[in-house]
Amino acid sequence: MTMTFFFETYGCQMNQAESASVERLLVELGWEPAPEAERADLVILNTCSVRITAETRVAGRIAHFAALKRQRSFTLLVMGCMAERLHEEFRAKFPAVDYVVGMFERNRFSDIFRSVAAGGEYEAVDETPVNSYWFAPSSYEAGAFQSFVPIMNGCNNFCTYCIVPYVRGREVSRGLPEILSEFDDLADRGVREVTLLGQNVNSYRWTDPESGTIVDFPGLLERIARRVEQKGKIRWIRFMSSHPKDFSDALIDTIARERVLCRFIHLPVQHGSNRILSDMNRKYAREDYLALVDRIRSRIPDATLSTDILVGFPGETEADLQDTLDLIETVAFDAAYMYHYNPREGTTAFSMPNRVPDAVKKERLDRVIKLQHKISAERMRSRVGSRLIVLVESFSRNDPDELFGHTEMGEMVVFAGKQDSALFGHFVLAELTGLRGRTFRAKIIKTELEANDALETDTLSGDSARDDLLHRV
Repeated sequence: MTMTFFFETYGCQMNQAESASVERLLVELGWEPAPEAERADLVILNTCSVRITAETRVAGRIAHFAALKRQRSFTLLVMGCMAERLHEEFRAKFPAVDYVVGMFERNRFSDIFRSVAAGGEYEAVDETPVNSYWFAPSSYEAGAFQSFVPIMNGCNNFCTYCIVPYVRGREVSRGLPEILSEFDDLADRGVREVTLLGQNVNSYRWTDPESGTIVDFPGLLERIARRVEQKGKIRWIRFMSSHPKDFSDALIDTIARERVLCRFIHLPVQHGSNRILSDMNRKYAREDYLALVDRIRSRIPDATLSTDILVGFPGETEADLQDTLDLIETVAFDAAYMYHYNPREGTTAFSMPNRVPDAVKKERLDRVIKLQHKISAERMRSRVGSRLIVLVESFSRNDPDELFGHTEMGEMVVFAGKQDSALFGHFVLAELTGLRGRTFRAKIIKTELEANDALETDTLSGDSARDDLLHRV
């Protein structure tokens, strides 16, 4: 009888990538995905600790599965940041959990899964902690046109509000040959868009053990660009997250030069007050951030920016909030992730005095959200009537006759009228005809398939003709 599994993933894109890699391992071992958690032989919760709400949700799900275990037998495994943070006490706190796999124990997955499939219980022979993060060979999800590629893990910055360095450890970069090999595999599988992942991707640094050559993040991007040119399949590469203090001029120049790199840049500022930025240990001032934005927009005129905004940090005053609102208006971000401060035990900020009352945090956050939504709407409306490239993903969930896709900036696009599923996973040149909420309506001007057909009689080289279509907006 085939064993079945079910994943629930909470948190960031890195967690999604890690879940995909573990799922691939299970499939290689002969397991199959279950249609729902209640029917699986193995339920895996990949957890997040960035905010207490994420841990509260996981605790609620564990309670649900504990009740389900009284009705039938199955295995419950918890992995991810919450598993790492509460590792020693997790089983005592949640006895329904069978396995707790910390961030640096993932080399044990295969043995655990084999033991579960055999009806036994895995017992680690060697309890010595693994000294480094294990990068899976691939995070590809079967049939997907988009994929994540983790390139580094951990963080050395120790922002005072952030739990990440304590649960993911110090920064470690993945080997360049492994990254390029995964890109080759993804291209062969038909992937069109890749997102490079890491807690701070622009601190990537790998040393060639044979030559001693050091490859930094701009150097990595250049090597990836050359590799994907050979395959001609992957056309968009994006990355997140970046720390402003590490966003070098060399990186800006690389993005400007390499057209395969998306012009959509996520650049978390967190706050607009120099005093709060200092208390957060962000290691830059608002003036530094604004100067960086100016350099990006000067060298990459079509760049669009998103950011993170954290409101209600301990000691924040109304004047500090005004500094943040002013920075948002000055930069005019295309999008932002906005949230209020959430105390995380174990971080420096947890013990800081002058906490902002919850009601005040929520009121301030509401003002930030309203301002950013206004700016985002204005910038989106300004693009109606323009032509740009869209990656077609699927049929629309709201109308099976309509196609759904997204732009280089990550914006949602719907094409009205009866459409062909043959366009799934292909790029099209589209004209934006309207805006409904945060979704563009558009019409297709020319498809990648039409461009490929035209190449059979075109006197231009294949790459030149195709680029003329796909890079012209």
